Amino acid sequence: MQAPVDRRSVDLSAYPDLVMIMLGFRVKGWRGLLAMRRIGPGLNRIARNAPEGLLAHEAMRFGLTHFGFRQYWRDMDALERFTRGDPHAGWWRDVRALSAGAGFWHETYHARGGVEALYVAMPDPVGLQHFAPERRPVGPFMSARARVQGGAAAAA
Repeated sequence: MQAPVDRRSVDLSAYPDLVMIMLGFRVKGWRGLLAMRRIGPGLNRIARNAPEGLLAHEAMRFGLTHFGFRQYWRDMDALERFTRGDPHAGWWRDVRALSAGAGFWHETYHARGGVEALYVAMPDPVGLQHFAPERRPVGPFMSARARVQGGAAAAA
């Protein structure tokens, strides 16, 4: 007789504003390895000392040169506070130099509904790019909050 399968689930009722973000980093050359060395220590600090609002941080590997992370945040406000401070803000200021040898992307999924994504210097489609039409992140579509609301937030 086979043992029963140990099936489990989770109760997310205490996390009505939960935000899950997947982040990826694709090395395209030697300069990409240097970029990874620049942001690696900051990512390790985040994993060891979670910023306020970060519930979980997991590393993932998509391929030999494609690494990523999945993070769960209490709410969008906590995620935005983190992205506006260091080390994230510094990385974003340096994205042009970092992306010379690497591609970056993120996809954000909100428990209350809505999904947004951003792809920078990716050599091939990833995630939602495989099926969703492209839209430039400009004007009312520039911020993550505006993208999740379809661009309406920045226009209001």
